[in-house]
Amino acid sequence: MREYYYRDLDKLVKFVGAKWVWKNTVGDMKDVQRELEKLRQKSKPQDRLLITYYNHLWEPVLKIASWLGWRRKTGEQNWLDDSDFANLLSLAGWEPVTQQKRFFGLTTWVVARPCPTRRQEYSVSIIVPARNEAGNIAKIVKAIPKFGKRQEVIFVEGGSSDGTWGAVSNLKSQNPNPKIRAYQQKGVGKADAVRLGFDKARGEILMILDADLTVDPRDLVKFYEVIACGRGEFVNGSRMVYPMRKQAMRLLNMLGNKVFSWLFTWILGQRFKDTLCGIKALLKKDYLKIAAHRKFFGEFDPFGDFDLIFGAVKQNLKVVEIPVRYYERSYGTTNISRFTHGWLLLKMTWFAFTKFRAW
Repeated sequence: MREYYYRDLDKLVKFVGAKWVWKNTVGDMKDVQRELEKLRQKSKPQDRLLITYYNHLWEPVLKIASWLGWRRKTGEQNWLDDSDFANLLSLAGWEPVTQQKRFFGLTTWVVARPCPTRRQEYSVSIIVPARNEAGNIAKIVKAIPKFGKRQEVIFVEGGSSDGTWGAVSNLKSQNPNPKIRAYQQKGVGKADAVRLGFDKARGEILMILDADLTVDPRDLVKFYEVIACGRGEFVNGSRMVYPMRKQAMRLLNMLGNKVFSWLFTWILGQRFKDTLCGIKALLKKDYLKIAAHRKFFGEFDPFGDFDLIFGAVKQNLKVVEIPVRYYERSYGTTNISRFTHGWLLLKMTWFAFTKFRAW
C-alpha cells in the first residue's frame, strides 16, 4: 500500500512539473506560514509549488494502519483543512491554481503560484475565425475597443460559401492598416483556423473572438485586464451566468453545458462553467508551451477549445472565467450540431478523465 502510494505521488510530481515540491511535510511543520513566506521570497512568477497533505479526518484509520505496519509511524500532525490551507497560502503571498483530492479523499494536493505584485501592459492579437460570416465582418473591427500597447486583428477564413473572404478583403482595402491582417486556412475547422492565427500573431497576448458576434467584442477589455493585472493566465468566457434570449441557446444545449461544466470542473481541478465559449485569452509564451506539449493529448479537437483548456491545465496556468452576455445571431446560422457536438463533449469528458484523473 505504502509503496504504491509514494510511486503515485512521484508520478504526480512529474505530471505537474512544479519547481518546488512539499510531499506530506506540512503536517510536521512548526510554522507553515513562515515556511511558505520563505519560499515565496525565492520564487519567480512562473514558478509552481506542489503540496500534498492528508485529510486529518482519516487520522483514526491511519493510526490503525500504522499499528498494523501498513504505514510508517508519525508524530502528532497539524490539523489543516482546505480552508485553513487556502488562508495560509494567501497570507504568505501564494494563490492556489488547482486543488484535488485523491485516494477516496485521503490525500489532497494543491498547485500554487506566487501572487502577482504589479500590472504590466501588453500588445494584443485578436484572432477572428470566420466561416460564412460575411454579414458580420465590417461590424467586428468597429466594435472592438482600443486597449493594450498595440493591437492587431487577424481574420482567418476557410470554407465559406457566402463571400466571407471577399468581405474580409474589402475591409482590408478600405482600411489599409497593418493592424488588420487576413489569411485563408488550408486546413479545415476552427481549431486549424485558430492555430494559423496564433502562429501569425505578433502580439504578446492572444485572444479569440468568434465572428458571429454572439459575444460583445467590448468584453475583450475585461479579458485583457485579468492578464495585465496578473489575476489570471488563461481567461475563459462563460455564457452560463447572465440570462440570455431563448433564441441564443436552445434548452437542450444549455442543460448539456451545465452537466459538462460540472464534470470538467471536477476532472480538471479548476472551475470551468462553460467549455465552449468562443472568447478566450492567454499570453503567447504560454500558448507556445501548450503547443510544444500537444503530443501529450494528440490531435483530437476540431474546435480547439479543449486543446487550449487541457493544455492550460496541464501547464498549471491560473484559469479565470469571465461571465459574458450571450446574444442571438443577427446573421447566418450556427455551425454547432447539438447531437454531433454533444457526442464530442462526451468523448472529451472521457479523454480528460483518462489524462487527469485515471492514474
